Amino acid sequence: MSQEQPIRYGDVFLGVQGELAEEAVASGDAALMQSAENIATGKTLKGGPAAVMQSAAARNERTGHVGHGQVSGFVSEQGVGVVETNVPGRHTVTETIGDQTVGGYEMPTPLASGCPAEVLGSGKLTIGEALEAAALSEGEKLVDRSDAAAIQAAEMRATGLNETLPGGVGAQAQSAASINARVPPASSERTTLGEVLSDASMKLPADKPVTREDAERVARAEMRNNPAMTTHPTGVAASVEAAARLNENADV
Repeated sequence: MSQEQPIRYGDVFLGVQGELAEEAVASGDAALMQSAENIATGKTLKGGPAAVMQSAAARNERTGHVGHGQVSGFVSEQGVGVVETNVPGRHTVTETIGDQTVGGYEMPTPLASGCPAEVLGSGKLTIGEALEAAALSEGEKLVDRSDAAAIQAAEMRATGLNETLPGGVGAQAQSAASINARVPPASSERTTLGEVLSDASMKLPADKPVTREDAERVARAEMRNNPAMTTHPTGVAASVEAAARLNENADV
C-alpha cells in the first residue's frame, strides 16, 4: 500500500464530523451516491457529491487504500440519501450520508418531470425506476451476461413470475448480451444498457417498490455471471441497491 494518506470524507466535505470524517472515500460509496442522484433527479449532478466522491475514490483506489467496488463501513451501515423538496418557485435537492448533509442545491424550477423517479417521499422507488437509473449511470456500457442476468432477476422480482417474459426487458437484455459477445467490437449491432433500460418502467408489465431482498437477488445474479464474481460499481445491481437503501431511509 502507498504511504500516501487516503482522501477522507473530512477532506472533501468540510461539514462532516465524527466517524464519517475519518472514513476513506470508497468507490462503492461513490457508486451508491451516483445511483441515488440518478434515481431521485434523473441525472448525475455536475460537481455534486457523487462526482466529488468518484474523484476521491479513484485516487484512493489507485493508491491501494480501498478496493475496487468497496463500500466503506459507515456508508454500509448508514446509507446515502437524496431528497427533493418543491415549494412555489423553488426546487431544492439535499444529499446525505447517514444523518450528515454533504450537498445542497437550489434550483429556480423543478427538474424535468420525465426523470426516472418521483420526488423522494411521495412514494417508494420501484424496480423499473432503478433500472432506468442504471441506464443513466452506465448508459454507454455494452450489455454483457452479468448485466442480462441482473436485469432478468430484476424483472422476475418486479412481476413476481419465475420466468423471463418473451419480448420483455430481460429477454431484450439476454439477446443483446448474446449479440454483443459474438459481433466485432466496432459493429453497429452492439447494444448498450441505455438502449435496453431507458424505458424500463414502461416495458415491465408489473412493477413494485424495491426491497432489500430484491437488491440481494439482483446482486447475486449479476455476480454469478461475472467471471470476477463481483458486481459493477455503477451497474444494475448497484442501482437496485441504491433504490433499496433510499426506500429503507424513507421509512425511518
